[in-house]
Amino acid sequence: MKKIWSSSILLMLGLMLAGCGNEQSNSGETEKKKTPNNTEPEIMTDNLGNEVEIPDNPEKVLASYLEDYLVALDVTPVAQWSIYDGESIQEYLQADLEGIPLIPHDLPYESVLEYEPDLIIIRDPIEQDMYDQYAQIAPTYVLNSSPTEWRATLEEIGEVLGKKEKAQSVLDSYKEKAKEKAEELAEVVEGESAAAIWMVNNSLFVVHPERSSGAVLYEDLGLEIPEVVSELSSDADWAAISLEELAKMNVDHLFFINSDGPNAEMLEDRLWQNIPAVQNEQVYEFGPETSWLYYGPIASEQVMDNVVESITNRVQ
Repeated sequence: MKKIWSSSILLMLGLMLAGCGNEQSNSGETEKKKTPNNTEPEIMTDNLGNEVEIPDNPEKVLASYLEDYLVALDVTPVAQWSIYDGESIQEYLQADLEGIPLIPHDLPYESVLEYEPDLIIIRDPIEQDMYDQYAQIAPTYVLNSSPTEWRATLEEIGEVLGKKEKAQSVLDSYKEKAKEKAEELAEVVEGESAAAIWMVNNSLFVVHPERSSGAVLYEDLGLEIPEVVSELSSDADWAAISLEELAKMNVDHLFFINSDGPNAEMLEDRLWQNIPAVQNEQVYEFGPETSWLYYGPIASEQVMDNVVESITNRVQ
């Protein structure tokens, strides 16, 4: 596995804090046109208003930073997202993506051309001239769904890939599992609160209650939202929080994503050590290689498992 160095963490932080900037990408409506006997090519209208001819059963799909969805739909990408020459990859997916070649996150034209994809799916809106370059290589589709809504994203990608039934099956399975896990948690910690805190470069960030792993904690698993989290959460996926604010947080369970390692100076601070969850040994630590910072059905399910296993093992 690749180690995540400080430079790649900074870029990842930028992606997380800017998660809200693409909400406008939800404005378009996907359109699909095909004849009853499916003899005509499928045409879908993407976020940029382009009518894209979708190939049947594409074999070499490039969908950078959307690999979670591809894996969930049993599709192997032709290349996978990376930053800084592979210093950072989506390590939580490597059981399925190990050996898949890497492509830079900003998708340079030459790199895309090298992999000869027969379909390109783009997560965020791009400039039309960049789109035109990619479209010279392969049909290119820019998603309409917001990156912060993984269920809608899964449905749209399923439609693009002709896997609508598989996408619905993944959603149904996740919904059923979330119901079971929420009931399991309620039996041991009903009414208790939780928060997810990310430490990177000696700074702290708290997850938005409706975004990423926050949605798993509160919407899927039914844990209570601490008041400080509700007050601090901005439109970003992760909102900055000071150690002083964290120390005032009345939270029962603290999920701590530590990108600074075991020797982080903040962990020696008196304020950190006086946090009730720390004193009660109800802090559950995870590294940045886990799925806590990502979106998608696989990321969300892994977070769900992390939460339930951490709490139930500590309570028992």
